[in-house]
Amino acid sequence: MNTQRELIPVTARGEATRQKLLTAAEVEIGGNGFHTASVSSITGRADVGQGTFYLYFHSKEEIFLSLVKDIGRRLRKHMAMAIEGAENRMVAERRGLEAFFEFAQAHPGLYRIVQESQFVDETVFRNYYERLATGYAADLADAGTRGELSPGDPVARAWSIMGIGHFIGMRWCLWRGERPGPALVDAVMDFISHGIAPRDAGLPASFER
Repeated sequence: MNTQRELIPVTARGEATRQKLLTAAEVEIGGNGFHTASVSSITGRADVGQGTFYLYFHSKEEIFLSLVKDIGRRLRKHMAMAIEGAENRMVAERRGLEAFFEFAQAHPGLYRIVQESQFVDETVFRNYYERLATGYAADLADAGTRGELSPGDPVARAWSIMGIGHFIGMRWCLWRGERPGPALVDAVMDFISHGIAPRDAGLPASFER
C-alpha cells in the first residue's frame, strides 16, 4: 500500500493538469491494462512532460489508485444527480440503473480498471464497492421508513441490486458497446420489483425457515 503523502495541486491550472493526467490514465490503463501502461505512455497521451507527472503523482501505482477513487466519486455523483427529485424509490431505482449504464458506456475502461485494482491495493478495490453500497443501503433504508419499499434488509438489497447492474453493464455496455434499451431495463426493473417467484403463490416450502 502506498503511504506517501498525496500531492495536492494548489492552483486551478494545477488541478486541470492533474485531471488531464487522470483522463489519460483512464484511457491508457482501461485500454491496455495496468501492467502494460507506463508513466511515459500516460504522459504521452496527456501531452505533458514526464517531469510534470511527478508534480502530481509519485508513481504509476499512485495515479492508478487515484484513478479508481476518482471514478468512484464521479460514478456516485452521476447516479445521485440522476435520481435527484424522483417522486418515489422505484422511479429512483430505474433512473439510477439507467445512469449506471450511461456511465459504464461512456467509460469503457471502468470494469478493467476497478478489477485490476484488487491486485494493486485491495483496500482501494473494496472501498470502491463499499462506498457505493453504504450510500445505497442508506437510501433504501430511508425509502423503507417512508413505506416506499417492502420490509427487508437494505444492505443485502443494496449489494444484490449492485450485482445485477454490474453484470448487465458488463454484458451490454462493455462486451457489446451498447446501452441497454428500455425493454431490457423494464425486464430488470420487473425482476427487482417482483423477483422470480410466481406472483399468485406464496414462498416455496424449501425457502421457508
